[in-house]
Amino acid sequence: MGELNTFPVSYKVKGKRIVIVGGGEEALNKARLAIMTTASVVIISEAISSKELYEVGAEIVGRFETSVLDDTALVFVAETGILAEQVKAEARSRGIPVNVVDVPGECDFYTPSIIDRAPLTVAISTEGDAPVLARLVRAKIEALLSPDLGRVARLAGSLRERVADALGKVQAKRFYEDLVTGVGEPEVLLEAHAGEAAGEVWLIGAGPGAEDLLTLRAQRLLQAADVIVHDQLVPDAVIEMGRRDAERIPVGKKKGHHSFTQAQINTLLVRLAREGKRVARLKSGDPMVLGRAGEELAALRKAGIGYQIVPGISAAMAAAADTATPVTLRKVSPGVLFATAHGAQSEELDHWAALASSGVTLGLYMGKSIAAGTAGKLIGRGMNPSLPIGIVVNAGRRERSLYRGSLGDLATGDLAMEDGPAIIFVGEAVAHGDWAEAADLAERTYKVA
Repeated sequence: MGELNTFPVSYKVKGKRIVIVGGGEEALNKARLAIMTTASVVIISEAISSKELYEVGAEIVGRFETSVLDDTALVFVAETGILAEQVKAEARSRGIPVNVVDVPGECDFYTPSIIDRAPLTVAISTEGDAPVLARLVRAKIEALLSPDLGRVARLAGSLRERVADALGKVQAKRFYEDLVTGVGEPEVLLEAHAGEAAGEVWLIGAGPGAEDLLTLRAQRLLQAADVIVHDQLVPDAVIEMGRRDAERIPVGKKKGHHSFTQAQINTLLVRLAREGKRVARLKSGDPMVLGRAGEELAALRKAGIGYQIVPGISAAMAAAADTATPVTLRKVSPGVLFATAHGAQSEELDHWAALASSGVTLGLYMGKSIAAGTAGKLIGRGMNPSLPIGIVVNAGRRERSLYRGSLGDLATGDLAMEDGPAIIFVGEAVAHGDWAEAADLAERTYKVA
């Protein structure tokens, strides 16, 4: 994350003036924004060219007198000339912040794009560098926020004293979360939250690692969680989407090193929930695909802990999207099998070989270091060495890397690949994907890094 050159704040203007210098379209734009506040708006201009300025409800004066800046909170300068320079000089001598429209270098503050759900406001600023981008981001956020949020915010404000008296800090926080998300009526929620806090565990799929592939539900629950228990493969950027004051507990497993056993993770989840905490169990990909969720769910059920499962984009699906590979394709591949190559027994390999021979696409997880051996065993069970394969390392991320070739190429020996988790596709459907940027396995004779 980059460093900010400005500090975002909400500036009080109640009982003050907002002064705008100018009589054209830019002055009109600022007036429309300023008139939404409780401040009195004064427009100073010797020549009004935008007739709509007379209709916005602001006071218009044709001459500048220094007294107009008495009790002024902010000044916008939306034209050039002697009048503009006089107002700027007087405002700065009084310490009044000045915004010179379209001249970032002369601005003491910037005007963000604003989403109005008063008393709730959302402001998006680019420090004057890219106002068009700010407007586009505003449009996206605007679509996500209900028009009723202002009413909910006012309701929350009116209940503050009652909630503070009736509930503790943790329960009050949960009350407001449920109120905002529309879980129930205020009186019913107050009564429900006045009891002992009930813990809960949410098994959340973090997807392949790109923040923008996280679901909206996952993002909402991360913001509500008291504790985030996360895997090693979940990037920091995704973890940081959780609430700022949430406790973070890494329970990562990677090859050759397990900081927590699965039994310890199960015990941890139960303990945290019994303490009344809302626990986000953040797993890479989808929690129900090769994520050992079954063992965690069994422990939660045995302990009587409530849980919720939030699906995520599995790495294989991200890999298919990265390469436009239709893992099922009419008249080519009637189905797809996802499996982990680690620990595969003879019976499993026989099953995979039989399915692949019938046209089913194989999607093998976690098999980079044993890829050559697995390929050799599959060929030994009758699979065609010329069968197309494709490998995606770090699927769904900017730093992904692609490799293509045949099953025979993969079986020839260890291959040099980028660091990161890999998905290996095997089957005729691979040839129908877009692997133009993939490295050719037949030309890679190096050892695995």
